Amino acid sequence: MSQLSQSQLALVNASESVIDSFLDALWIERGLSKNTLDAYRSDLLKYANWIATRKRQVNNADTADILAYLSNPDNKSARTVARRLSSIRRLYEYLVRENQIKLNPVSHIDAPRLGRSLPKSLTEDEVEALLNAPDTNTVLGIRDRAMLELLYATGLRVSELVSLTLPQLNLRQGVIRVTGKGNKERLVPIGEEAGVWLGKYINAARAEILNSNRSDDLFPSKRGNAMTRQTFWHMIKRYALQANLTKPLSPHVLRHAFATHLINHGADLRVVQMLLGHSDISTTQIYTHVARERLKNLHSQHHPRG
Repeated sequence: MSQLSQSQLALVNASESVIDSFLDALWIERGLSKNTLDAYRSDLLKYANWIATRKRQVNNADTADILAYLSNPDNKSARTVARRLSSIRRLYEYLVRENQIKLNPVSHIDAPRLGRSLPKSLTEDEVEALLNAPDTNTVLGIRDRAMLELLYATGLRVSELVSLTLPQLNLRQGVIRVTGKGNKERLVPIGEEAGVWLGKYINAARAEILNSNRSDDLFPSKRGNAMTRQTFWHMIKRYALQANLTKPLSPHVLRHAFATHLINHGADLRVVQMLLGHSDISTTQIYTHVARERLKNLHSQHHPRG
């Protein structure tokens, strides 16, 4: 985007104030995570900057302005358009509710149709290779193995994993108390193997990693701070290379593997929904499609007329 003039910057600043008020209300009403609010803010500030080039701010834009924004080359895919339209729609619903505008300029704009993509996952053998990648002769290797085992055993979101504290873990009962989206708590069983590695980590490695620092974080760095999402993302990529996994890998892929493997082994969809912390069963149903794809592949490979 070209450099904005002083008058356009003033419009952006006015829009930013409106956006911040909307995000404050969204946080109070729905208790959304910082990551979700940051995503809303990023999308809406892009919109505010673009709309300023038309000498508008967000609370006096019309339908034509919004359609022009959504069709501009910066919105490269239908998925990007749908996400940004969703953010804009929520903003204008808030402005109408607060009587800051009379008519919702988004009310007659339809979201683009999206094909439902199946989540990327790993086979059970690939997960096994990844879990075995850390060098467990080192304290950091024991910590990393415990994190990977826990992630696969529970299907936690990466933000949930790195923000865990010691009081949330109950090794004796084999459960962990997780605070998920919307500050909703759920109890998730950690399984026998993850429990073993967590025990080794807490008893043999955690204190050495902390090096006399004090922290309640379950997986602290040597500085005593919780591991960041970015650090864990880089860690899992490094272990994927060591395990010779060629698939694109992120922490979320292990969450998908957790759900997919449960469904493949006969788990009830409602149980998987509860474990993942999905508020809507339709979000979990995507994994039944993954299971069907696996059955189709097995049939074509092994049936004489496949």
